[in-house]
Parts: sequence; C-alpha cells; structure tokens
Amino acid sequence: MSRILILTAVELEARALARQLELPVLTALPFPAYGRGSLRVAPVGLRAGLLGARWPELQLGLDRPLVISAGVCGALAPELRAGDLVLPESVIGPRGERLNVTPTQHHRASALAASAARGGTLATSAEVMATPRDKAALFADTGAIAVDMESSIILAHAAAAGCPALVVRGVADEAGESLPPELIGLMSPEGKLRTARALVLTVTRPLVLPRALALRRGTQRGLAAVARLLIAFVA
Repeated sequence: MSRILILTAVELEARALARQLELPVLTALPFPAYGRGSLRVAPVGLRAGLLGARWPELQLGLDRPLVISAGVCGALAPELRAGDLVLPESVIGPRGERLNVTPTQHHRASALAASAARGGTLATSAEVMATPRDKAALFADTGAIAVDMESSIILAHAAAAGCPALVVRGVADEAGESLPPELIGLMSPEGKLRTARALVLTVTRPLVLPRALALRRGTQRGLAAVARLLIAFVA
C-alpha cells in the first residue's frame, strides 16, 4: 500500500471514513486519528486550523505521503446533488490563489470513479456559504462547482512539504439550500459537535430540526461517496 494521509475537517468525517476503511484508532497520538500501516486518517479542524500543529506527528514515518483532502463540500453548480462526488483538478483559495492537485493521482482517482465523479474547480472559502445567494455569487466569481473550507490550505501545506496531493469531496448540501446560522454554530473550531448546544436547539428552535436532518442525510450520502472511492483507491 502506498503512503497515504487522509485529512478531514471534523471528527465526524474522519470517524465515518475510518469506519468504512476498517481502520482502528491510533491510540499513540494525542488527538483523534485512525490508521493501519502506511494509511492514516485524521481531522485537522475547521479551516484546517489544527493542521500545522498535528502535521509533525501525522506524517511521522510516512516520508512524503500522498495527502488527500477528504470530506464533504457544498454545491455551487446548480446541477450537483447531495451525494455527488467531486474530484477537482484545482482549488481556488480565499485570496484567489489557485492550487493544483497532482495530475497522476487525479487521473487514477478519476479512472476509478468513472462517470460517478465531477471534475473541475473547487473553491475554498474562509466563511461558510450559508445561503443560495452566497453560493450563486461565488459560483459566478470563480466558476467553481463546489466549495469547502480546508482544501486550499491542505494543498498548500502538502506542496510546502514536498508531498503529492489529491482532493476527494462529496456534496452535502445543494446550491439552492440554506444553512441556518444555528446549525453552523453547532461545530467547534476543532471540529467537535457541541452536543449540549444541539440538544438545546431541538427545544428552542424546533423549526430548524427538519433542515438539520436533511443536512445530516446529505452529509451521510456525501461521505459514503467519498468512502467508496477511497476504498478502491487504497486497495
């Protein structure tokens, strides 16, 4: 097996992918991580805010692994649906910088996904794209088909470390869907679910619950699509 380091934003994503890849917890690390042999999965926080601190231990012994930015994304292109797989050739960062994935790795992933994946450009935003208007504006400005908050940072870090890189994302919410502010606040910067706040929300804002359940279903479908490709990719 090749040396592969799969990085997600939040623990939910890392745990779901590790379960599908049948990877045990790496108890030797002081943060949530999973792996076996030369394959590792770990969250690096919203906006990849924990990547710098966790990088030395994550890549220890892997010697320039393939770094895969994996997890969910939001659709910008109107035709994308929850559960669609996105394999971008390049990522546009928050300041307009463009970063490319490693072509050989992208070609291999695309061949494994066949017609099940969409190529093109992904945008990384410093802020949550919470409304259809926000998403439409970013789509018009960048031409990107989907958006996340980590991939450009992960690609830049991988390039600085001399590592090849790939982005594998599954759509969780569609271009015409909104993310209520209450749901955005349920996740801490470290990528942990604020359970107490979620319980309070079910009582104080019950009208938000249907949207929360829809987002959960979309997230599950998006992660399932990512997991299917990663299982084939690491085989």
